[in-house]
Formats: sequence, structure tokens, C-alpha cells
Amino acid sequence: MRLLHTSDWHLGRSFHREDLLGAQRAFLDHLVAVVRAEGVDAVLVAGDVHDRAVPALGAVELFDEVLGRLAELSVPTVLISGNHDSARRLGVAARLIRASGVHLRTDAGAVGEPVLIPARDGGGELAVYGIPYLEPALVRERLGAPAASHAAVLGAAMDRVRADLSGRAEGTRSVVLAHAFVTGAEPSESERDIAVGGVPSAPASVFAGVDYVALGHLHNRQVVGERIRYSGSPLAYSFSEAGREKSFWLVDLGPGGELTEVRAVPCPVPRPVSCLRGRLEELLEGEEYARHAEDWLRVTLTDPVRPRQAMEKLRARFPHTLQLLFEPEGGAGGPAPAGYAERVRGRTDAEIAAGFVRHVRGDDPSPYERELLTAATEEGRRAR
Repeated sequence: MRLLHTSDWHLGRSFHREDLLGAQRAFLDHLVAVVRAEGVDAVLVAGDVHDRAVPALGAVELFDEVLGRLAELSVPTVLISGNHDSARRLGVAARLIRASGVHLRTDAGAVGEPVLIPARDGGGELAVYGIPYLEPALVRERLGAPAASHAAVLGAAMDRVRADLSGRAEGTRSVVLAHAFVTGAEPSESERDIAVGGVPSAPASVFAGVDYVALGHLHNRQVVGERIRYSGSPLAYSFSEAGREKSFWLVDLGPGGELTEVRAVPCPVPRPVSCLRGRLEELLEGEEYARHAEDWLRVTLTDPVRPRQAMEKLRARFPHTLQLLFEPEGGAGGPAPAGYAERVRGRTDAEIAAGFVRHVRGDDPSPYERELLTAATEEGRRAR
């Protein structure tokens, strides 16, 4: 049986204020085309379908459209809610639409109730168990977990999965979808932290006893174990993902539940994401940077003094520069004081204002500028 494992669509998300809905539509067009061309038997979406609990209308319409297209292909689709989704909103009308082959698994209490998919290869049927994102404090009692931790609630959910699977016919193949942070995997900057106190991760061993685990939450594609994988997000949502190929997995399960082939299918890239570092003049004139002219860029300038109008100059050559950072060479060494209050203790308002100018511009205010700052802060003090 051939499974398509994807996750973390984050429909409606932007990238540093760049609208990505068109790029997300292109990805979903690609996904549907692969389902059709590759003879996929089931689509598995491991959470974070939307970027917000209350998604924008355009995101909802796109979601509705892709579900309709998958239903028209008669390909069973199983989706779970992630930590960005509202489980209750995503699960609305789940009973009505499951007749079309679309199965929304958003209820923590139903983790032991699989979606059963008939086999077309002579092997056993496929039992797909959906474990939505589990907030430990909210589901501990319902699942009978021994503690309010991610490891404990996932363990309790998997106990229900294994209990149900043990009562199935011999040869039944099994897949678990889960939205979680598994120990040993590598996060990026674009995931929302799922910890509210305590340890946010769970060990991979919690998923023992099933043929394949389709994980969501982390945005970089990675292999936790041969049968435990993250598909990653289909698009880059932070500059920490620069240079990472975005894709989803095609997973072939043999008649006995063995993995016969697993391959990554690249996703369409709307625009490369890159990070550049150097002095402004080097970046503007260096021929080696020409290939980044159309990339989405984060630029870190290392000029000893912050250049004036740096963003305007960069965008003349790199029109899609989205983030500008400054790390001047030869900056003052030594550790910074612990907090803002300590840094400004004993300084006048005018001195604090002058320090701000120095921080932003890279050099001290002129004598005339100091006079203006002093007059302005004095006027503000008298007006209090």
C-alpha cells in the first residue's frame, strides 16, 4: 500500500508579511497531482492544517477545495489537528464528510478508533490511528495518563492504539499519525513551542508496536527511526530553514507491514530562502551574490558602522530582502549587562536617548543632535 505522508501546511500563514496563499495553493495542486500519478492509497496529514485556530476565509476555502479534489479521486484522507489548529473547529462536520473518504481525527478520546482502509495488494487491511495534538493538562484524566506530561499522555494514547490493534485480524497493518515533538528530532525557528511547563518532548519508544508513524510539528523533514518520520512543512516558514529541501514522503508498506520503499517527493518552491552576511558594499557589488537576486533574504551586515539607508540600498539589488540584522565587526566585547534597568542605571534621559541613537546608527550623535535630545528630554520631563 502506498501512503502519502505530509503535515504542517499552516494554511493562511505569511512569511515576514509575504502572502503565501498562492504558494500553498501550488503545493496542494502538486500534492493532488502526485496522488493521481503515483497511485496513492491514502493521504496522511499529521496536523497544523491551519496556521491559526480561527483561520482566514482564504485558508478555509483552500482547505475545502483540496479535500473536495481528494474525495473526487476516491483516495481516503486522514487528518489530525495540530497545536496551531482548533481541534473542535477543524472537527466540525467530521461525521458528515467521512462518507466521502475524508476522516478528521481531532478527538483525544477516539485515538483507539482507527480508520480502516481495505487492502489492494493481497495483504491485510490498514488501520490508521489518528492522535491529534495532546495538551497534557487538558487530556490527562480523559486518557488515564499517570502524569500531565507529553510523554505520559502520548504513552496513554498509544496504549489504546495497541489495545485495539491486538484485537484485530492477524496481518492487519498499522499506521499512527501524531503531532508531537519526539526526542532526538531537530526543531527550527518557525514552530510554536508546545511546552507549558515541563519537558515538551516524548521518546520515540512510545510509538512501539506499529508499522509506520507519520509525525507532524517539526518543519524540517527528518528520520527519527526507520519507521518514525517527520515530513516537515511544505514551505519554509523561517530563515532557519534556508537551504532545506521541502517535501513529503511516499511510503510503501508491503503485505506484512514491512517498509518496501520510502522516498521524499520535493515540493514546488515559490522563491528560494537564503541568508547573506557581509559588509554592505561587498553584498551590493560582489558577483557571487547575483544568484540571490530573486531570493527571499535575511541579510546580516557586518560593517563597523551601521550604513545609512541600508535596506533601501539592498532592495535595489535584492528586491525581496525581508529581514535586516546588524552584527558589526569589532564591536564592543564582553558580556552585556543582564537587563535594561542595569544598562541605564545612573544615566540621564538625554544620555539614554543618545545611547539609543548610537545603537541604531552605529555612531554617536553630533553635538547639535545632543542639544536637540537634551532639549526634547527636558521638555518631556517638565510635561510629566
